Amino acid sequence: MTELATTGIWMVNPTKEVEFIEAWTAFAAWASAMPGAGPLRLGRDTGNPLRFVSFGAWESTEAVRAWKSQPEFRARIAQVLQFVDDFHPTELDIIAVCTNGTSTSARAMRAAL
Repeated sequence: MTELATTGIWMVNPTKEVEFIEAWTAFAAWASAMPGAGPLRLGRDTGNPLRFVSFGAWESTEAVRAWKSQPEFRARIAQVLQFVDDFHPTELDIIAVCTNGTSTSARAMRAAL
């Protein structure tokens, strides 16, 4: 079982930033209640106010698959996508974590690969 992160790069329709943030927040609130979900975050590019990046921590690939297979997933993501010109989602295996001056050992990282 590997920790996974879901990410998204969102290019929002001009003048629709507020609506996008509200829709994303509602979507993320729902998603964060799913088993295995960790914090879900949305950031705005300081150099391009129409570019947003989302990042969500998940305890496993299985948890992400279960979330995305929920019957209401498509309808809920569609509520966000209506305010977006372009969207690039990715799923990332977490291979290293550094917190408070410490890091995951090289041995643990090799085991995750």
